Amino acid sequence: MMNDRYELFNKLCFRHVPLSEHSSYGIGGIADYFAMPATVEQLVTILEVSALYGMDRVVFGMGSNMLFPDRPKQGKLYISLKNMADITVNESRWILTSGLPLSMLSLAGLFAGSSAFQFTYLMPGSLGAGIYMNAKYYKEQVGDKVELVNYIDLADPALAVQQIRAEDCEFAYKQSIFQHKPWIIVGAEIRVPEHDEAAIAHNGDIKRVIRKYQNSNGKLSSLSAFYSFFSSELRGLQDSRIRIEAPEPMMEIERYRTGNRHFTSRSCGSFFKNNYAAGASIGALVDRLGLKGAAHGGAIISPYHGNMILNAAQATAADVLYLKDTLSDAIHRQYGFIPEPEVVIMTE
Repeated sequence: MMNDRYELFNKLCFRHVPLSEHSSYGIGGIADYFAMPATVEQLVTILEVSALYGMDRVVFGMGSNMLFPDRPKQGKLYISLKNMADITVNESRWILTSGLPLSMLSLAGLFAGSSAFQFTYLMPGSLGAGIYMNAKYYKEQVGDKVELVNYIDLADPALAVQQIRAEDCEFAYKQSIFQHKPWIIVGAEIRVPEHDEAAIAHNGDIKRVIRKYQNSNGKLSSLSAFYSFFSSELRGLQDSRIRIEAPEPMMEIERYRTGNRHFTSRSCGSFFKNNYAAGASIGALVDRLGLKGAAHGGAIISPYHGNMILNAAQATAADVLYLKDTLSDAIHRQYGFIPEPEVVIMTE
């Protein structure tokens, strides 16, 4: 059995993989080891064997909120969960795996006749990462939508899947208990608030879109491919046998994000968390400071949105961090606080 686990680990673990290919930033050096499990069982095998080897590990989703290092640590194993993307409809309950794109929830909601998940449309990133950071759009946030979260505690020798109720997850503004625990989110359960019979009837349609995603470039972390996939799927529903019209709230999200050029350059979206005590968003403060359009190396502060640092021309992590420090210092001098990054920064 142990030899079987080693054999499976060797099949799942790739060598010398560019992290830039797994980041919406398009930034990151060559990882010595890289794995993309498709099931929880495969993930557990990777965790067990890598622990026996004494390997350093980092687990992430689609890489839409990660700034990977230019020179990754030798011997480190990077594990992406983006192949763990599925929805199982069980009456009024959805059982989701952590690699499912958050934007897929908005399409699944349309099949189910529910408006509860429209805010996730064109929200980059996976469900697991969305739970981890309690991703939000305006007043709606992921933590308010889940009922149960499934996770693996790395401190548990058995690496058994455990559950925690949403009310115990300590959700707050872009905060959760998972940011303070050695836990890996592997899935969640959601109760569909409306028309659960429609969800069952369209379970095949949901699966079809997921299979199409898994087999397309949408599985990659490129923001342009991501936008192309989900905007095309939304419009395709109007012309299909289902004939679902795109709701105005989702079209407004698309107009806002495309208007701010969210998908034309490689980035991780908003770089800093907003500090509402400052009386304005980080983007508005950067605008007042006149720093939009400032550049360093291949990175630039977006001319359209002051809280986005773009990879405009083969930027390095060092280029992005230079502009991050430029913004932090300017905001601290002018407004008296240091903004907290929303992007997960990996420096090695």
